[in-house]
Amino acid sequence: MTDQANPPMQPYSDPYAALGVPRDATIEAIKDAYFKLVREHPPERDPEAFKAVRAAYDRLRAPERRVETDLLLLRQPLALPTQLQAPKTDLSVHPEDLLSAARAMSDLERTDFLEDFRKIQLADLRAPTDQNQLI
Repeated sequence: MTDQANPPMQPYSDPYAALGVPRDATIEAIKDAYFKLVREHPPERDPEAFKAVRAAYDRLRAPERRVETDLLLLRQPLALPTQLQAPKTDLSVHPEDLLSAARAMSDLERTDFLEDFRKIQLADLRAPTDQNQLI
């Protein structure tokens, strides 16, 4: 089920080729070619061909739409790669990998040692003894 507001994407076709006119044709030449093709393919007998001719004429009859169409025809489609390949991965072990792993697992690069130390008070070193308690 297709949505009327969003029709399915179709490949872009050349409206000049559909009407059989060159790209530098005047609006009169485009109109003559359109009426000639409508007489050859009336909507009652050949509705699909008529739709294609009508769509091509609609894209070329208004000057703004014709400029848009010319710009779309100037852009070349992107070339798709002929064969998709996964990127190459290097799974071998290198010495620099071992060194970076050793550094990460040790504290050789550490610079924040202050949190491990506290100020030592002299009172903390004297342990209470039974003799000190008797006095």
